[in-house]
Amino acid sequence: MPGSMSWSRVALVAGLVTLLAFARPEGSIADEVTYSPISGDPEAPRRHFRVKDPAQLDKAEAGRIYDELAADMAAAYASSGVPAAQDYQAWLSANTAPYRSATHGRRYVNNYVNDTAKAYLAYEDAGRLPVGSVLAKDSFTVTATGVIEPGPLFTMEKMPDGFSYVSGDWRYGMIMPDGTLFGETNGKGSERVKYCITCHLAQEAFDHLFFVPEDYRVVEPSE
Repeated sequence: MPGSMSWSRVALVAGLVTLLAFARPEGSIADEVTYSPISGDPEAPRRHFRVKDPAQLDKAEAGRIYDELAADMAAAYASSGVPAAQDYQAWLSANTAPYRSATHGRRYVNNYVNDTAKAYLAYEDAGRLPVGSVLAKDSFTVTATGVIEPGPLFTMEKMPDGFSYVSGDWRYGMIMPDGTLFGETNGKGSERVKYCITCHLAQEAFDHLFFVPEDYRVVEPSE
């Protein structure tokens, strides 16, 4: 069963994956965790590195695995010092169970929104979210061979007008499983998260927002 791997084993794999980041030599731990090679310059990637052979989990199994990982994931992200990573799991949840996201490397993900961003729960009818809206998406990998590991935390924060025209004034961020800040728009490692802007431009008509798959959506905001 995918969930049978101990947390110490998960932590070991996650640590090695973090150290390798986007540069993964042949014959390394990359073969075990089955990620595809990064596209382009590791310091300015064109997309997320992808899981080659992700497991297909039902909602209950994905939820069970996430429940086992969630507290440790949150503690690691919080060590980054990034405000959005401190208490995001207490925010409104936008999905009923973890779902596999093709746009985030085929990892399993969960969407959380702060109170300012609660209109996100209207999905395509959300309109333009106000300044101060923050969306956080944590992630984990489960492969068909049973490898389980925490993934990055992805964040979006709506900044004041003029922050970045091309991003619709969203600041994108990515925190690695060990709490390392991989990059954020107009800040440290900005080039590393430019591909987030490029991808989300496809949703410019919806304030650059992608939405939870329909069969995973929360109908009413949770308290």
